[in-house]
Amino acid sequence: MVYVVYILQSEQDGSFYIGHTGDLGKRLADHNSGESRYTKRKVPWRLVYEEKFETRSEAMKREKFLKAQKNKEFYLRLIAENK
Repeated sequence: MVYVVYILQSEQDGSFYIGHTGDLGKRLADHNSGESRYTKRKVPWRLVYEEKFETRSEAMKREKFLKAQKNKEFYLRLIAENK
């Protein structure tokens, strides 16, 4: 299985959400249908960044690192560098 760390951006206010999953398509659908309590108030969301990992622990470490940045400019640079 491949694990993905992803960044979503709210089309409502431009804020970011960072997570990891083994099924990105399903997870994105969950976010946009209001299934996730942390993101339901800011739908719709669009996928702006993704990174793939072979293990869940690698993905979790990367997610934790990205969340710790708490810096919009950092996220925007990361997204721009990977387009």
